[in-house]
Amino acid sequence: MSSVWIMAAVALSFCVSALFGKWLVPFLHRINFGQTIRAEGPSWHKKKNGTPIMGGFMFIVGIAVALVVCEPLWRHQSGENPDVMYMQLKIIAGFLLAAACGFIGFLDDYIKAVKKRNLGLNVRQKLLLQFLTAGIYLYTLWHAGCGSKTLIPFAGSVDWGVWYWIVCLFGIVGIVNAVNFTDGIDGLNASVTFFVSLSFLVIAGILKLTQAAIFAGAVAGGCLGFLLWNFHPAKVFMGDTGSLFLGGIVCALGFTLNMPIMILLIGIIYIIEILSVVLQVCYFKATHGRRLFKMSPIHHHLELCGWSEEKICTVFSAVTIICGIAAVLMVHFGF
Repeated sequence: MSSVWIMAAVALSFCVSALFGKWLVPFLHRINFGQTIRAEGPSWHKKKNGTPIMGGFMFIVGIAVALVVCEPLWRHQSGENPDVMYMQLKIIAGFLLAAACGFIGFLDDYIKAVKKRNLGLNVRQKLLLQFLTAGIYLYTLWHAGCGSKTLIPFAGSVDWGVWYWIVCLFGIVGIVNAVNFTDGIDGLNASVTFFVSLSFLVIAGILKLTQAAIFAGAVAGGCLGFLLWNFHPAKVFMGDTGSLFLGGIVCALGFTLNMPIMILLIGIIYIIEILSVVLQVCYFKATHGRRLFKMSPIHHHLELCGWSEEKICTVFSAVTIICGIAAVLMVHFGF
């Protein structure tokens, strides 16, 4: 019976996200909320100038509707089990983390759209708000009784002590920005996150955590519905509103399953993307102006090497699938 609720969450999130686009895309055109393309970016991206941003509202609404409809109905059917109530609290806190990150992205997108600048909030402003958001989320988990133990395949439950909260604080901010860096070409971020959420869905199924599976299914459906509008050539971009929200939701999925460390494997593409930016900056400063990559994040380097946007999406998605399968196998045989 639980599989019915999971499939319902996927289908409902997909339909709401896809159908919401029929209203949102024309609305964004009418209010002239278009992307200003970076002058130093690939020259062929200039034709995308003016493409609406803030399309991330599609999957934000889709995921929210699916959770509001499916998760409480399943919980009511399952009774007032304390473990079920505790999982619901973690899901609500996780969604609010993502929503707060999305709001930071919205502020950034709004500045871009109104001021017609590619750069919105500065780095210091973004990081301050992100650390504040992550800190409130972790405090909520701690106050709700979440300890410093996490599940690690083949190692079981490992207690990190006080370092758990410190590492998680920086880890959340890092992952949120890593997912943000993965945005930049048509369909890339949504397709990678679709397969990331599917991996978490399967892991939740293995652990028999139906509520977490509903959560992951809602994310997968929302990403898929958005992709109908974001596949190359994109009719709308998710903007920082969407990419920062997805960063928060990926973190939330990991913490909901009490396996945040698995994000490093399942979300390997996010890690590669942010590492390429860090390496580029460090190399540039160390060599006084030389570049390690033609452009960072690495998906732009591959573009300048001749890869099409479709090829990058396909290869990055394939890597995510392979790492997701590896993570699923580790959980299956590791517990």
